[in-house]
Amino acid sequence: MTTSSSERGVSLGMPELPAPGYPDDVRARLERDAHEIIDRYPDSRSALLPLLHLMQSEEGHVTRTGMQFCADMLDLTTAEVTAVATFYTMYRRKPSGDYQVGVCTNTLCAVMGGDAIFSALQEHLGVGNGETTADGKVTLEHIECNAACDYAPVVMVNWEFFDNQTPQSAKSLVDDLRAGRQVEPTRGAPLCTFKETARMLAGFPDERDGAVEATGSAGPASLIGLRLSKGESPTARVVHPRDGGPHDEPRPGSVHEPSPAEHLGSHDAPQDTSASDPAHPAGPVTEEGE
Repeated sequence: MTTSSSERGVSLGMPELPAPGYPDDVRARLERDAHEIIDRYPDSRSALLPLLHLMQSEEGHVTRTGMQFCADMLDLTTAEVTAVATFYTMYRRKPSGDYQVGVCTNTLCAVMGGDAIFSALQEHLGVGNGETTADGKVTLEHIECNAACDYAPVVMVNWEFFDNQTPQSAKSLVDDLRAGRQVEPTRGAPLCTFKETARMLAGFPDERDGAVEATGSAGPASLIGLRLSKGESPTARVVHPRDGGPHDEPRPGSVHEPSPAEHLGSHDAPQDTSASDPAHPAGPVTEEGE
């Protein structure tokens, strides 16, 4: 008995059928949003990036239907749209979770514990890099530097910051997300779903009450160098002196010069988050020069 090539799963190089279209009501709504985006640009093809975010806000990832829609709206070929959608990692090519949990494993976060956090979450969630939990709630992934090194190791959920994480705190975080419990980022706007985040990245306003006002600014650890450069005295230490003893309050208008036993950086003292290699935790364990 013989089997056909299709039954054996062998591709003969036949082209894919055209992508199915959106239902008429969905397409009409997306076209209204798309025209609003396109009108912002003198050259319509410049609207491709936000349009791809709009597609993600509809389906949670960029589908063939979404890419065909972008091509139609911008008078591009699907090959041109696909080239962009596959180049940037911020565009998902397959179904993903309501919450994109990204663990920074770039150099500083890695040595401060990012590798250990990622490994712990893989085991805890039972997924690999870029994979989604069976309940569709969490997609886990490595992420590159998010310019939050003052707070390493950093975990991001839908691009909101969760600073100074440990394996245990990260596991508690994803447990709360999966259980539907309210989670507050360390700084920035209140957390929302990935689809809601994608719509904001497409250029539409965050309409939640108080969300914009809650975004805040850079944290104290990020601003210490700026304040010192202006001749200001730091109002508080990010970490306490290693001897744990009392210290004088800075005089008004004076610039505080840290002694060898003091450290204004958030990484100069031993950290509980230094767990990349439990046998050899990162960070100094003795005074300098000993």
